[in-house]
Amino acid sequence: MKALRWGYSTGTCAAAASKAALIQLLQNRSVESVLMELPDGHPVEIPIAKAWRTERGAIARVVKDAGDDPDVTNGISVLAEVDLLPAKGIVIQGGAGVGTVTKPGLAVAVGEPAINPVPRSMIERALMPLLPPGQGLLVTISAPGGQRLAAKTLNPRLGIEGGISILGTSGLVRPMSDQAYLDSLVPQIDQAIALGYRTLVFTPGGMGSKQIVNLGAPPDAVVQTSNYVGQMLDAALKRRVKRILLFGHIGKLIKVSAGVFQTHSKVADARRETMAAHLALLGAKPELIAEVMQATTIDAVIPLIKEHGLEMVYQYLTAAASRNCQQRCEDKVLVGTAMYRLDGTILGYDLTAISLGRRLGLKWQLN
Repeated sequence: MKALRWGYSTGTCAAAASKAALIQLLQNRSVESVLMELPDGHPVEIPIAKAWRTERGAIARVVKDAGDDPDVTNGISVLAEVDLLPAKGIVIQGGAGVGTVTKPGLAVAVGEPAINPVPRSMIERALMPLLPPGQGLLVTISAPGGQRLAAKTLNPRLGIEGGISILGTSGLVRPMSDQAYLDSLVPQIDQAIALGYRTLVFTPGGMGSKQIVNLGAPPDAVVQTSNYVGQMLDAALKRRVKRILLFGHIGKLIKVSAGVFQTHSKVADARRETMAAHLALLGAKPELIAEVMQATTIDAVIPLIKEHGLEMVYQYLTAAASRNCQQRCEDKVLVGTAMYRLDGTILGYDLTAISLGRRLGLKWQLN
């Protein structure tokens, strides 16, 4: 079976274009590619489509290659324009085709261009070594055609207007197009079992994996499920795994609370409906339910829940997620669930999660 080809995120493209543009500006030369450092420290070489001088600065263009992932932004041009500033520091702004955040609950503040923190950091790290001491820089990231493509993404629902987002926590685009990707995930379970682990951590992605390891979990016991929570549970049941701690962002795991085991947004959502239903069971006022149903993200609802003193809802949600997982596993696997918010703060957990956390040696502070 042919291995699927990985690609590069819009964040990596923006950082590479920024570096090429600054080289063009300061050294007056075009480069065919630039060496970039991914967030995990690995070097990658990114092709540069074109770089040229402007009246005040320079511009470079990178064509996004998403590999074998069915990414709607594959093939889009990501441009970076750089202009020198008299004051020290790097200012990053959005240009044409890059969206603007208009609603709370995202990693970027309202009114700011939808350029996420990791891409911003990548841009800064790429440019700082090249800048003369005391020199400042204005970086404008644009994506021609981004406004049209944004309609095919979640941006309109999230309140991001005017274009696409510049994203990427790893700098890479992992292919998610077919069974081959799921087949690449399951060996994580086999490896953990081979190393003697019978209590595993299931987490959707890299952020959860990094956080649970920082809390003390053995790295080899951590399994990334991506959106395939149900199929990975099936694989664990088949391999007679005894215990699983389901650990992840509430925006993903609340879907499992509703019995949704394929968590990709194109398959199912039900986040707001699930939260609203559980809050209603706790006696929430109709006004709060209405606000929940209008929210763009679950993170945006968290302050409202605290304001109304209904934090118990997280215990209900985690218990429901664990119950649904155990039922899927024919009650042959003990499952506990813990959910965190975007900043990494743990919101809720069930009693089984506490027990499994002890088994895993977690050093977490639970209320």
